[in-house]
Amino acid sequence: MRIGVPKEIKIEEYRVGLTPASVREYVAHGHEVVVQRGAGEGIGAGDDVYRQAGASVADTADEVFATADMIVKVKEPQPSEWTRLREGQILFTYLHLAPDVPQTKGLLASGCTAVAYETVTDAHGGLPLLAPMSEVAGRLAIEAAGAALRKSADGMGKLLGGVPGVPPARVAIIGGGVVGTHAARMAAGLGSDVTILDRSLARLRLLDDLFAGRVRTRFATLEAIEQEIIAADVVIGAVLVPGASAPKLVSRAQLSSMKRRAVLVDVAIDQGGCFETSKPTTHQAPTYLVDDIVHYCVANMPGAVPVTSSHALNHATLPFGLALAAKGLRALVEDPHLRAGLNIHRGRITNRAVAESQNLAVVMPEEALAS
Repeated sequence: MRIGVPKEIKIEEYRVGLTPASVREYVAHGHEVVVQRGAGEGIGAGDDVYRQAGASVADTADEVFATADMIVKVKEPQPSEWTRLREGQILFTYLHLAPDVPQTKGLLASGCTAVAYETVTDAHGGLPLLAPMSEVAGRLAIEAAGAALRKSADGMGKLLGGVPGVPPARVAIIGGGVVGTHAARMAAGLGSDVTILDRSLARLRLLDDLFAGRVRTRFATLEAIEQEIIAADVVIGAVLVPGASAPKLVSRAQLSSMKRRAVLVDVAIDQGGCFETSKPTTHQAPTYLVDDIVHYCVANMPGAVPVTSSHALNHATLPFGLALAAKGLRALVEDPHLRAGLNIHRGRITNRAVAESQNLAVVMPEEALAS
């Protein structure tokens, strides 16, 4: 199979779909890889490095899309990329389709087979291709919160960890999954006063054992969430409903009861955001104010650390990508966990959560692949 790696064109996105090490693996398995010129610049990998790994280098994205059987990316395709996709071509990348109607329409019209990293599963019920970026985003969320708390950034002027004699910042983390756990690890490590809220008692028990008293846990009732955001200096939105739009857990009306210049960090913004007042921002202009509350809603947080992020992502995606390259659609038929990543196939939505979020019809992946 011929694998295409275009340069990411989303604003301030520096990651790359395949690292040179991954290219070498594909080539060793008998596949061809074509990489767009400059695709690896963000991770310090020049075109010659890719050539040494066995790839050919194309001057334009048009050439990559036109000649590849499978496109491997990081972020969801942008409008200029939808029109380059075609029927029979596999797209393997993050999609986050639920809140993104235009992208869904574009992919449906293309006729391609779109496999989303974020809905591929594993035998333990996890999301193995989402996990590495969730780990990065969770850790970055606390770094972002610390910066946003500074007076120069319109924050209240409080240090996350405090100092002797001055209390630390109070951090509320809504969601105890991968993002929430890594955010709590960072916040607690800095000395913050941390509470994690989640609706899974089993998860709360695991977090209690993991943090051994350094972090409080609370069952996430509406009352508990409201109490914690009122008391918090920082709120991290870390909820996830796989494939679906994020639930809105903090309303605009509740902002008036929060501390002035408190910080909201919405890590769920790719799925529409879990705060009613969230809207996507960029690394260049990461924050904005609503009712005197600082909002940080960067939609590609891990893109700020592309070296770490690209390698971590490639370590997770490589086995699945190699299976798709070796078997094509048969890999989706044979592997139920990879098949869970199938979101769109030949003009039909094959993920129930995406379809329900957009009030559209769904065809089960097994049926779509059989036809």
